[in-house]
Amino acid sequence: MFDPDTVVAIDIHTHAEEPCGTHADDGYDGFQAGMAAYFRSPFKHPPTVPETAAYFRERRIGAVIFPVDSERETGFRRYNNEEMAELAAEHSDILIPFASIDPAKGKMGAREARRLVEHYGIRGFKFHPTMQGFYPNDRSAYVLYEAIAEAGVPALFHTGQTGVGAGMRGGNGMRLKFSNPIYIDDVAADFPDMQIVMAHPSFPWQEEALAVATHKPNVWIDLSGWSPKYFPPILVKYANSLLKDRVLFGSDWPAIMPDRWLADFEKLDIKPEVRPRILKENARRLLNI
Repeated sequence: MFDPDTVVAIDIHTHAEEPCGTHADDGYDGFQAGMAAYFRSPFKHPPTVPETAAYFRERRIGAVIFPVDSERETGFRRYNNEEMAELAAEHSDILIPFASIDPAKGKMGAREARRLVEHYGIRGFKFHPTMQGFYPNDRSAYVLYEAIAEAGVPALFHTGQTGVGAGMRGGNGMRLKFSNPIYIDDVAADFPDMQIVMAHPSFPWQEEALAVATHKPNVWIDLSGWSPKYFPPILVKYANSLLKDRVLFGSDWPAIMPDRWLADFEKLDIKPEVRPRILKENARRLLNI
């Protein structure tokens, strides 16, 4: 089982790219190639869950791992949450499984969420409004949020611009508007006991994200998807002060390599007493471990 005392950090944001061990749908290779080019990925093929576990175990970094259920919006078959959870369970010393459910699944999605928490050890849920094509404050999503809130696990939302579809024709049909973090404000107000993580520096809406997080005590920010050397000064300022207890290390593996992220974080002007909170202690409180 995962022991937080044995790791040097907890990465709150890693992707399960190939948990099913099968070739992706036709068309998905082009999408992955676009992503690899945008992030300058060193991988010829997306890493499997066991490969991900081996990488993080070698570095003594715990990893929250999840798929993204975006099949309705993208046409790419989703990776089965149960299968990913079973693979993560085989590496429970280092992996912490989150699931992903398209909110459009409504009550069926809520049933799935409850089953995943109860029977598969799922510790949270990942949403990607741009890939899933929905506004986070759309009331149709609330039945799923209710199940997550009842389970007492966090919900993690992509915010800001995304590398998904970047540079591809028409952005591969992805619409950035859905990922403005201001829409999280309604969710945080309507579900005050559900812990919410806004993923990434929320370019071009960084100040909206900081406003929501400082106003709503159940909202956190993860720092994934960007090298720390590109963080806007206002984000660093808030991470060092008002939000020091609700900012989280995240890499966005395999798009951003943790080695690179951590090396650049070392050079960032973060107070010594804040650094361990961001790297591990805040995640321990969020995940209740």
